Amino acid sequence: MSRRTGVPHRGAAGLRTVSGMDTVSVRDLSVPAVIGVHEWERAIEQTLVFNVDMAADVRTPAASDDLADALDYSAVAATIAAVVREGKFRLIETAAERVADRLLTTHGLAWLRVEVRKPIPDAYTAVIIIERTSS
Repeated sequence: MSRRTGVPHRGAAGLRTVSGMDTVSVRDLSVPAVIGVHEWERAIEQTLVFNVDMAADVRTPAASDDLADALDYSAVAATIAAVVREGKFRLIETAAERVADRLLTTHGLAWLRVEVRKPIPDAYTAVIIIERTSS
């Protein structure tokens, strides 16, 4: 059960309840993107940086030592990149929601947290963090 949301977490394999949730993460994934609300932003690529935490039961893949039993990090990274390339979003909030939705459905996840960072050169970094469960 998540301390933050009170929602029981389920493992990716079989979506069964997991006591003591395991988390699989992809960190610092940089994806070139057309992102922004200003006209000049629509004409260039900027970098979005993703950090994603996903509920998974790692006992089965740990025991088998077989990628077929695990959540494939490379496939997750490829899914994120594809969503962002296809989207050409105006808001990082939209990018976060679309990535979360695609990961939940494509990879059979029960819970995830997506952080999207958009570095603004010589200024600051805009960040959004969302947490979602499958319905």
